Amino acid sequence: MESFDLHSLLAQAAETDQRYLEFLRVPSMSLGLYTLPAGGEDLQGPHNQDEVYYVIRGKAVLRVDQHEQPALPGALLFVPAHAPHKFINIEEELQLLVFFAPAED
Repeated sequence: MESFDLHSLLAQAAETDQRYLEFLRVPSMSLGLYTLPAGGEDLQGPHNQDEVYYVIRGKAVLRVDQHEQPALPGALLFVPAHAPHKFINIEEELQLLVFFAPAED
């Protein structure tokens, strides 16, 4: 068993210059924190894994293929493997809890 404190993870992520901080990796899944600054550009491409985002804070839009969905605190957003996607219109710093299944390669 492992346990994580979200406040500690957010503090750790804030201390780094990296946008993505992975904190758990097992064969069946990986978890991380993804941070995008207000006005920033999301440069990610499609992944080989299914992905779920939990929006911790911020305000943006998630574009998946040609569909758009608001990314607001409390939202759970699913992106299927291989789907082109990115966050756009990042109005407020976006902090996301990211679940990949299986683990991101």
